[in-house]
Amino acid sequence: MIRIGILGDIGSGKSYIANKFGFPVFNADEEVSKIYKKDKKTFIRLKRKLPKYFNKFPIKKKEVSKAILDSGKNLKKITKIIHSEVRNRMVFFLKKNKDKKFVILDIPLLLENKINNKNDILIFVQSRKKDIYKKLKKRKNFDYHLFKKFKNLQLSLDYKKKKSKFIIKNNFSRKSVNIRIKNILKKLENE
Repeated sequence: MIRIGILGDIGSGKSYIANKFGFPVFNADEEVSKIYKKDKKTFIRLKRKLPKYFNKFPIKKKEVSKAILDSGKNLKKITKIIHSEVRNRMVFFLKKNKDKKFVILDIPLLLENKINNKNDILIFVQSRKKDIYKKLKKRKNFDYHLFKKFKNLQLSLDYKKKKSKFIIKNNFSRKSVNIRIKNILKKLENE
């Protein structure tokens, strides 16, 4: 099994690109949403650490946002709890898909949380800042201050780009993305 890790800026289209490969995708953001809605154990852990913000299950994104905006320390506490559960789910996903030729890891903090292996094929999704910001502003409940806090957690885009074996320029056009993905898969299959 070859693990492909998708890197890039917030809103650069990483999930869109990940899904275009046509192989099983582990989407960390989707897993976090499921954890908020269905994982009572995680809720109890959050409630224990931050009782002021979490008092009713299921967890609401508004509660998480408020806790993060109130204090950077809260963000660290939340990520520590959530990321351990996301990592468990990723391990399960990898076991379940061990016979697949490729699996795609769509994990925003893949390098930052040292989730990647040295053999992972890293692909950097490059988009213009202007396009990204326009896209982000269309998102429901977009909060610029929250965006900045998450941005501060990330390694520099230049570093991620240097670590990547391939770069996909995402101009948000389906045709160019499909061609680039096809070329990458062809190169990987011939290695």
